[in-house]
Amino acid sequence: MAKADMILSAARVLTLDPARPVAEAVAVGGGRILAVGRADEMEPLVGPLTRHHVLAGKTLLPGLIDSHTHGLWGACQQLYQIFLGLSAEVGAVLEAIAARAQDWPADSWIIAGAWRPNERPALGPCPRLLLDRVANGRPVVVKDATYHNFWLNSAALRAAGIGPATPDPAGGTIERDETGEPTGILIETAGALIQRFLDPSADQLDRAARHMAGLFHSLGLTGFKEPMAFAPELRAYAGADLAGELNLHVAAHLTRFSPASEDWVPMEDLARLRRDHVAPHLHTGFAKLFLDGVPIARTAAFIDPYPGEDPAGHDPERHLLIAPDRLCDELVALDRAGLTVKMHAVGDRAVRAGLDAIAAARRANGFSGLRHEIAHANFIHPDDLPRFAALQAVAEVSPRLWMPNPVTAGQRAVLGDARVETCHPVRSLRAAGAEVVYGSDWPAAVPDANPWIGLVGMITRRDPSGRFPGSVGAAEAIPLAEALPIFTVNGARALGLEGLTGVIRAGASADMVVLDEGLDTMPPEEIAAIRPAATLFEGRVVHGGL
Repeated sequence: MAKADMILSAARVLTLDPARPVAEAVAVGGGRILAVGRADEMEPLVGPLTRHHVLAGKTLLPGLIDSHTHGLWGACQQLYQIFLGLSAEVGAVLEAIAARAQDWPADSWIIAGAWRPNERPALGPCPRLLLDRVANGRPVVVKDATYHNFWLNSAALRAAGIGPATPDPAGGTIERDETGEPTGILIETAGALIQRFLDPSADQLDRAARHMAGLFHSLGLTGFKEPMAFAPELRAYAGADLAGELNLHVAAHLTRFSPASEDWVPMEDLARLRRDHVAPHLHTGFAKLFLDGVPIARTAAFIDPYPGEDPAGHDPERHLLIAPDRLCDELVALDRAGLTVKMHAVGDRAVRAGLDAIAAARRANGFSGLRHEIAHANFIHPDDLPRFAALQAVAEVSPRLWMPNPVTAGQRAVLGDARVETCHPVRSLRAAGAEVVYGSDWPAAVPDANPWIGLVGMITRRDPSGRFPGSVGAAEAIPLAEALPIFTVNGARALGLEGLTGVIRAGASADMVVLDEGLDTMPPEEIAAIRPAATLFEGRVVHGGL
């Protein structure tokens, strides 16, 4: 019998394994869990080199999984960009840009954030001029809170070749004044015109990958899904993994179409990316499509009109970034190619289009075993709730985006209270038999990647800090016992690693988190404040200590 490298005992082990939900000891060997149970059951696994850690009543649970986080984007924001938070006033952002512009290289872009699209009128008729006054001639771009829209100064517009004659790209808008001059605001796919200036260097991405890994481990994350990957991101993830510096299970969704790319990425390029970026913990059998925009910019696709919009002139298809027929063809082809598809869909018309496309793939290919995802799934028509289970589709929800936060007031102003209260119907999805996974969407519209705050958002629909009062969709809250599997077991299944991670069970990878207190006895405010005492990946301590 193989002997354990390590035994953890005197713990409250929340296994997330229905066969044995609670235990007191875990044996680990060769990066895998050898046994779970009582302390005396571990004795046959003790050898001369076995390390024994008595946890003295601490809680042990599987590492958490974020099914939608732009890990490298977030790390680059922290390392290289100006980011004053989602509540920052425009004046403060301008002051920070002015300070950086004093000694910034003349031809290098200053990247900052964030502004809120619902507050666009406060930027005046020509927002680029506000930036011109503080930029010291440097090109500047300010990302909005959602990462879907951009505010540029004149130098940046010139560098990107955007002028009065530049046509609006399909699905996007170059905002113009009454003379036809760009004002500096780029909406949705128009952002692709500047993407090449925003891309970090290979060295910056390598540093960002290491920074991200340390950050995620400190939060108790041992796996995540990168929702929008191109070749540079894949190279950085694979390189970090091969160097032993990643220590995370990563599923990367290869971008087929997004507002950040000026055209569709050819299918043969997706195949090449899968072939060329191979690493033990990097999984690339995934693809990404964008179906609509975001409500706060009035670019999400809804079946019913926005408040104040003339119902007679409402076109539910207007904000769909991919025509429904084309989308169905795409799902059939991507499913046949063995790629699990994540579709950004916020409005209920976009969600329905995504489900229709999955239905087309099921009709054409049968059930391939791939469980395609509707990302965000903020607003779902009641008629579409049972379709998730029927199609074996996954609803990804983002409680960090929809519990009260700095953007909520803008969402209410744009959508009205009644519609906002229907967002993320987690309880209704579960009642309809749907599989649900958690995604933070960091750094888009959330200040950090902390999953514990997301967990509290799901079980209370409130901001645990109390800074933003009230609730959003309170009737859709679910208890901790139902929410925790969404962050573990379900996340592992979405990674394609069901049974390998997200659970404490013999044979699984030893990916675990140690907490000082009992998670299942904490009030929500304390859950939100959790800082793991230790995080283990494949049996190695990658954060904290035992």
